[in-house]
Amino acid sequence: MTKSIITSRKRVTDHGEVFTSEREVNAMLDLVKQETERIDSRFLEPACGDGNFLSEILNRKLIIVEGRYRKSQNELDKYSLVAITSIYGVELLEDNVERCRERLFEIYLEWYNSVSNGQQNNKLFECVKFVLSKNIVHGDALTLKTVGDNEKPIIFSEWSFTKNMVKRRGFSFDELLKNQEIRDTPLFSDLGDDVFLPRTIEEFPLVHYLELADNV
Repeated sequence: MTKSIITSRKRVTDHGEVFTSEREVNAMLDLVKQETERIDSRFLEPACGDGNFLSEILNRKLIIVEGRYRKSQNELDKYSLVAITSIYGVELLEDNVERCRERLFEIYLEWYNSVSNGQQNNKLFECVKFVLSKNIVHGDALTLKTVGDNEKPIIFSEWSFTKNMVKRRGFSFDELLKNQEIRDTPLFSDLGDDVFLPRTIEEFPLVHYLELADNV
């Protein structure tokens, strides 16, 4: 069943909240189909709502992970986490932020149960939840700051995988958008000699991907 496009008149009036329908989501993503099927291709939704776009992007990526890595449990686990780390969102309304994180995790868990022959990996699930807590941000994409009593610049984490190890670095959203050219490129894009290199705000030790949730 397609999700209702408008949740309430008050939320539309107060926040301009209108969700994109499933058919429109798929039509728009089909325009960049090749990117949605790259496991590590990064997507940022600056007004992600409860995750209509991000959910479909994750679904598409997980299909590719299953097709390529189902024969190896370690590779399946690792690249499914790579898919999770590639998805970013900013949302103004706190309940939508929580629902988006929950929705993405539910999609992941349902997929994992369908491909893992009943195996459970609680450490991996904790890592998925941790990444979603960092990548789906309660903030305002116009002010580039978090929302609440203690507003701070939005910080996005870059998750760089080397074999079974992950390096996490933090960059401010404002810094990522300083160069106009980067507005039309993926987060942390590598475009060659002319690419804008943002300043690292925070950096964490290299860890095994199953220890990511311990790397606070």
